[in-house]
Amino acid sequence: MNSIYSVSEAQSNLPRLLRDAASEGSIAITRHAKTVAYVISADRMEAILETMEILGNPEAMQAIRDSEEGRTKFLPLSALDDEG
Repeated sequence: MNSIYSVSEAQSNLPRLLRDAASEGSIAITRHAKTVAYVISADRMEAILETMEILGNPEAMQAIRDSEEGRTKFLPLSALDDEG
């Protein structure tokens, strides 16, 4: 995140602010040199929501821990072929 706008800059440059957020992922809006808000792109928001869903799913988190600890067995895609 490289773009930082003051509140007054954000108000007067909304189209540019939105372009920056779309291309950079997010921008900060400051008031008196303190960040008070963020504008994030739709792609970034979707990624955040997906991450939150995974973090909130105990089975997914256990699968991640198992994988990190080397307790996961990976099979080739051909193992899914119907052999019957």
